[in-house]
Amino acid sequence: MIYKIVHKTNYGYPYPVSVGNHVACLTPRSMPHQGCERHELRIKPHPATRTERVDYFGNQLTLFTIQEPHEKLVVEARSFVTIQENGKPWPGWSPPWEQVSAFLPNDRSAAGLEAYQFVFESPRIRASEQFAAYARQSFTPGRPFAEALLDLTARIHRDFHFDSKATNVRTPTEEVFRKRRGVCQDFAHLQIACLRSLSLAARYVSGYLRTYPPPGSPRLVGADASHAWVSAYCPDSGWLDVDPTNNVSPSEGHVTLAWGRDYGDVSPLRGMILGGREHTLKVGVDIKPLEGLPGKSRGVAR
Repeated sequence: MIYKIVHKTNYGYPYPVSVGNHVACLTPRSMPHQGCERHELRIKPHPATRTERVDYFGNQLTLFTIQEPHEKLVVEARSFVTIQENGKPWPGWSPPWEQVSAFLPNDRSAAGLEAYQFVFESPRIRASEQFAAYARQSFTPGRPFAEALLDLTARIHRDFHFDSKATNVRTPTEEVFRKRRGVCQDFAHLQIACLRSLSLAARYVSGYLRTYPPPGSPRLVGADASHAWVSAYCPDSGWLDVDPTNNVSPSEGHVTLAWGRDYGDVSPLRGMILGGREHTLKVGVDIKPLEGLPGKSRGVAR
């Protein structure tokens, strides 16, 4: 599967911004089942400085500074991404979850050391007994890790309702748990909190989700969505992705952008401005499947 992805962000300010320093995390990752073939970041006004770097988690960042007064900022990311349709198969067997939890602190392999850092709390996700108690309804004694992970994913999907007005980007996970409402970011944070409360490694994954119009309706440009899901570590299987918002294991309809401890590590666009006061924000995402990459023969290019 080949996708053309356009992610456009518009900021409007009632008063001029004199200086803006920004960090964009908008370059899709390349992995065994996913390749970022082309990427372009268009910024208006034109930045005075612009640099690229890779962060601690391996995500590609673009740092830029705008030094002219402006009342509008437009950042448009254009990417061409290939996804292998078979992806990574879900494991048919996994060890009991208690064995996974006990193994992680003693695993000195490179993969184990990388995973172990995701056992601990992060700025937006705190472990607690209430999250552990909720998780234990799925992680019962001796249950295989992968089976318990899928069950927890299904329970969050069933017990919590999608409501874009119930929370905002800074709503604590404890409040989401109490309200039983939120959006994909909230459900990902909640599942990670549950897993970390059992001393299991889990990371936050940001990306895109291809959506489909109702039968007989035209596809609307910009109607697709930024998305978030969870990746949990099992020593025998590696990282296993689950999407609690939709109760699925991500497949070719999910495009991975970045990952980190929580949303704060992978926010698509963040920074500091001087002036402007309040701002308005409009974001549009369009994911279009293609027959082939522009300028190339038909087929997946690697």
